[in-house]
Amino acid sequence: MPPVVTALIIILSVLLFIFILIIICNIKIVKQTEKVIVERLGAYRTTWGVGMHMLMPFFDRIAVRVSMKEQVRDFEPQSVITKDNVTMQIDTVVFYVVTDAKLYAYGVENPMAAINYLSATTLRNIIGELLLDECLTSRELINEKMRKILDEATDPWGIKVNRVEVKNILPPKDIREAMEKQMRAEREKREKVLLAEGQKQSAILVAEGQKQSQILTAEAEKQMAILRAEGEAESLRKVKQAEADGIRAVREAEAEGLKMLNASKPTEPVVTLRYYESLAKIADGKATKIFLPNNMEKAASLASVVKEVIKD
Repeated sequence: MPPVVTALIIILSVLLFIFILIIICNIKIVKQTEKVIVERLGAYRTTWGVGMHMLMPFFDRIAVRVSMKEQVRDFEPQSVITKDNVTMQIDTVVFYVVTDAKLYAYGVENPMAAINYLSATTLRNIIGELLLDECLTSRELINEKMRKILDEATDPWGIKVNRVEVKNILPPKDIREAMEKQMRAEREKREKVLLAEGQKQSAILVAEGQKQSQILTAEAEKQMAILRAEGEAESLRKVKQAEADGIRAVREAEAEGLKMLNASKPTEPVVTLRYYESLAKIADGKATKIFLPNNMEKAASLASVVKEVIKD
């Protein structure tokens, strides 16, 4: 093969290799979490999303790669003055996300520096309207006001501020010492109050226990007195019942004796009959004279007298 042809083949091979190399170098891959701003001859051309893309060699270039993930920036502490003229240091943390890659690339020269300065001026304005105690107790209010102001201000830059957090509030040393003394005094006060409350509750519980004990003692004495009275009443009732039973038995015995006595007493006819029998015995004796009453009534009277004599 002639040398000229050989040299031509070598030149073409080199050119082909260079062309392939240029093509390969201009193939770009965009990740899921980013956007790519492409410029052609210095002017905005397009925004690439996820996938593989091809730049036009020597005309197109990647201006900026923008992360679409939520990002966090911790800014340096800022010196602020409260409404009551207390100077203190406050640092903030900003959570933001890029919503428009083109606005983010062309809206402001340095977005992070812009957000830092905007955050510092906004914080000074908000703290300047609050007292020291309000600054220490109103973090949520400060966070919400800063978020709203920063979100509105960064909309033209394609940035959305999701959250703003006040990280640290550092008052001057003398203020911190005064606050520590105040907190110590408050703790001691709460301790004394709690101790007094505990003693009060303890005294109340002791008094309640004594009261309950006295009530239970009184109830026990009452029950004992009731039982004792019931026992005495029952004993007296049994004694009276025994006496009544004895009296009843005596009366029954007397009644039986009277019945027997009455049963042994002679009746009037019996007395009369015995009177005549006595007269008959007298007649059978040595006496020769017999006196008879004039009539039977006198005889009956005499029989009554004899009956009384017998009775006695």
